[in-house]
Amino acid sequence: MKNLLIISPTFPPNNAADMHRVRQGVNYWKEFGWNPIVVGVAPHLTEFPKEEILLQTVPEDLEIHHVKAFSAKYTRKVGLGELGLRSMYFYRKKVNQIIRQKQKEGNPIELIYFSTTVFPICVLGAYWKRKFKIPYIIDMQDPWHSDYYLTRPKAERPPKFWFSYNLHKFLEPIAMKKVDGIVSVSEGYCQTLQKRYQNITPQTCITLPFGAFDKDFEVANKMDFHNKFFNPKDDFVHLVYIGRGGHDLKTAAQILFKAISKGLKENPTLFKKLKLFFIGTDYSSQNPKPTIFPVAQQIGVQTLVEEFPARIPYFDTLRLLSEANGLLIFGSIDKNYTASKLYPYILSEKPICAVFYEGSSAVSILRKTNAGTVIPFLEEKFDEDKIEEAYITFKKFLENIEQKPQTDWQAFEPYTAREMTRKQAEFFDKIIEINE
Repeated sequence: MKNLLIISPTFPPNNAADMHRVRQGVNYWKEFGWNPIVVGVAPHLTEFPKEEILLQTVPEDLEIHHVKAFSAKYTRKVGLGELGLRSMYFYRKKVNQIIRQKQKEGNPIELIYFSTTVFPICVLGAYWKRKFKIPYIIDMQDPWHSDYYLTRPKAERPPKFWFSYNLHKFLEPIAMKKVDGIVSVSEGYCQTLQKRYQNITPQTCITLPFGAFDKDFEVANKMDFHNKFFNPKDDFVHLVYIGRGGHDLKTAAQILFKAISKGLKENPTLFKKLKLFFIGTDYSSQNPKPTIFPVAQQIGVQTLVEEFPARIPYFDTLRLLSEANGLLIFGSIDKNYTASKLYPYILSEKPICAVFYEGSSAVSILRKTNAGTVIPFLEEKFDEDKIEEAYITFKKFLENIEQKPQTDWQAFEPYTAREMTRKQAEFFDKIIEINE
């Protein structure tokens, strides 16, 4: 069995969006000929919320190593809080030890796999490849170096935008010019990298969204839970959105809120029963700010909308999905955006309404599996005439809110975590063969 060294700084018990592919995959890698060895940052040295119950979803015999990191308490005093930069020295030292130990045991590391949005750490792939001749693969769950925010107003840019922009512009080529393969949630990310770097080709890229992991619901349903957001037994129709907000979701929010505004005028009996909850919309741990509620205020439907920007425990999100009457998903104006939350939504077997860019993979998945309603858009500045169409679609969604989705589970099978891991394993085998 081949050893796969996985670099995942935010591995459980951290509750971080970028660790789920690894967390799910470690349950299946051995089945497909790979022995996973995970290297994460010591949880107490990260700034992510901790959720010990996440450890119940990984195998007890999984080999896990933890590295240190410089304390953010001190590095932030000089404006440096990025986890990859804080842990890079310790990763280099620890992984060097692991690789040498495995070589000494006659059971060497065959491949290094970076699965994280803590992108600066990925530059170590080129170092380890040069030092130990081990190929490496990077998982692109988000863009690394992106010009997206250059065209956005200053108010919509992330904190310390220019520092991070120039840092990523410098670091990305170091990692990408030597990388052996790319796993990506979006075909668009692969295409961008192929244009930038000659060594990245269609043969060395694979597009795989996150998988559906039904074990999570098994764990969630056994835990004690108190719904502090709404009473599922009252007379309102509770629609829930859980996950990041952001200014790039404004178009989707405007479309839905304008459709609701129209509904309040034309069909008040149906629409006044609505209560929309947007939860965990800001990943900032220090001062989370709302980005969806202000849009509702602008359109005049704020009495129906509540936003709780602070993140909540992962398994609480699953229970909230189960207690909602229906679920909402907003897509970005970034055409390459896909929503990892889509699969837990589908597994919850609740009615789904997704407002997404027409070309998104989320749209095609929902249509293929018949798992939800789609309100598509094509441009950032959407045509006002489309509001009538959105209203009709959303009204029909509400009228059928009591009906369980007629999901095609056979069509859904390719999107399960096991199947995604199988495809990854095949791809990794191919990359190994290329490098022999």
